[in-house]
Amino acid sequence: MQEEFEEGIDNAEEQELFEHFRVEVDKGQGLLRIDKYLMNRLMNASRTKIQAAADAGSILVNEKPVKSSYKVKPFDVISIVLPNPPKDTEIYPEDIPLTIIYEDADVLLVNKVPGMVVHPGYNNVSGTLVNALAWHLRSEDFIQENNIRPGLVHRIDKNTSGILVIAKNEIAMTHLAKQFFDHSIERSYQALVWGDLKEDQGTITGFIGRSARDRKVFQLYDDAEKGKWSITHYKVLERFGYVTLIECKLETGRTHQIRVHLKSIGHPIFSDDTYGGNQIVKGTSFSRYKQFVENCFTLMPRQGLHAKSLGFVHPKTKENLFFNSDLPADFAAVVEKWRHYVQYKPIEEPDVPIAKDKATQKLMNLKK
Repeated sequence: MQEEFEEGIDNAEEQELFEHFRVEVDKGQGLLRIDKYLMNRLMNASRTKIQAAADAGSILVNEKPVKSSYKVKPFDVISIVLPNPPKDTEIYPEDIPLTIIYEDADVLLVNKVPGMVVHPGYNNVSGTLVNALAWHLRSEDFIQENNIRPGLVHRIDKNTSGILVIAKNEIAMTHLAKQFFDHSIERSYQALVWGDLKEDQGTITGFIGRSARDRKVFQLYDDAEKGKWSITHYKVLERFGYVTLIECKLETGRTHQIRVHLKSIGHPIFSDDTYGGNQIVKGTSFSRYKQFVENCFTLMPRQGLHAKSLGFVHPKTKENLFFNSDLPADFAAVVEKWRHYVQYKPIEEPDVPIAKDKATQKLMNLKK
């Protein structure tokens, strides 16, 4: 069971830091409250956490929600959706400034700046969003008891900016985790991608799994055994000829999903050094163009991807909440530079495909 927990953590998307698995009750099991039954089956799960999950409708028996007082019977199939169990690593609160969009007694929304790691890991033991949250929420009982990942139910990559929601108590944690699991969360991203997309909108699907060559990189497969199913919907917002500003909405939340999907259709995210967007993918051989792109890379030395909006049902009031955020300064500046470039593009600039490898580029230079 613990191995399933760990696998879930490894495969969690930026946004889905919760666990889901199924267990079938043994044929010899006597009648027992489900909270007590799960206490004996789950590591790192308190009875309070299990009861909160049941109250949130996150514990299902034979695909139907049950209360914590339900008596398990032989052959019952129990499905559990819970926040991540704590790791055996202490988190140290750090007084790091946060851009807070909204806060009440149950939830907190922050606009994460690019370059900030969400939670501690190898080579990132401090300076993370979790360290900052541990400081900001240090007086909360929930955080004091669960100080490993304070209230996080989803995440975004280090160099992706944008909105994150944080739970401030156990009930809020389980309710939000369930909404992410059910894909009922409304969330949109904006991305600047290479190339001029043929269609104004579309959908990208496939199985996302780790690359066999580089385990830190993911890729899209057509084989279910090699990855997890993923769906991204995109819509064109503004065209600049060689790059396009688009909106992305996710039906699933896989690691690097948007970045992998856009690369798979030949439109990697601008300045993405992991998936090939930090090279001149589309454009001309004109030297002024090359210099312009290099200036954009310098201005925004990270992928042009921003978690723009987030909508969810408030865990206590049941009100539909929706939050929007502006593009960060570096992203907005690059978009504005492209607007200006398109408007004042030199008439004499030739449209020559950019070489895909150094040998071809060398040959093109010899022909000049």
